[in-house]
Amino acid sequence: MQTLPPKPTPANMVSRVLLCNWLLWLAAAFATGAAAQPKLAPLRIVVLGDSLVAGFQLKASDAFPAQLERALKARGHAAEVINAGVSGDTTASALERLSWAVPERTDAVILELGANDALRGLDPARAKANLDRIITVVKAGGAEVLLTGMLAPRNLGEDYARAFDAIYAELASKHGTLLYPFFLDGVALDGQLNLGDGMHPNPKGVAEITRRILPVVEELIARVRARQGAGSRG
Repeated sequence: MQTLPPKPTPANMVSRVLLCNWLLWLAAAFATGAAAQPKLAPLRIVVLGDSLVAGFQLKASDAFPAQLERALKARGHAAEVINAGVSGDTTASALERLSWAVPERTDAVILELGANDALRGLDPARAKANLDRIITVVKAGGAEVLLTGMLAPRNLGEDYARAFDAIYAELASKHGTLLYPFFLDGVALDGQLNLGDGMHPNPKGVAEITRRILPVVEELIARVRARQGAGSRG
């Protein structure tokens, strides 16, 4: 036996109208709020470094900047990551090309330099001075900096290693930059994560570097966005 729905009463009809109006208002308010949220412009991040980021013997899509850009986009960050790595670069040669390697309107720079200085046994004090100058110029241009560290080969002696290894933490403290202490952390000396030369990461090694450094890069992005927000309010 079919049961007929109860005949709506005036009170029920009023309640339904009010509920419908409230839902319409809520939907409109949500749409307005979403529209009011400003769309963030993509960030320009430059990776300035040597063969470790240039992608020595790798496809461009497997190099660190490309893998980092994909990882950031997967995390919801609008970012363009520019590969400014040059194989064989020392801190001195990177400083010489700085003016054109880091274009205008760069939001952040990831510095990966020093490995070739150490491999050649160059003066740690000179490497430190070069990095100091690079950071100073980059920050003066309005970009945030993430400094990535390197370790000296131990066959150069304890004094050299001690002086070289300390460069990065000292500069990060001086300039107030973010620091990733060792760029090859978790990858160095692992045969499965490096090319046959045992020095340069293969695609899997780059992926591991990217995975490990990603949280610090997100801190870098947060600093940029905070500065942009402060500028828009000012």
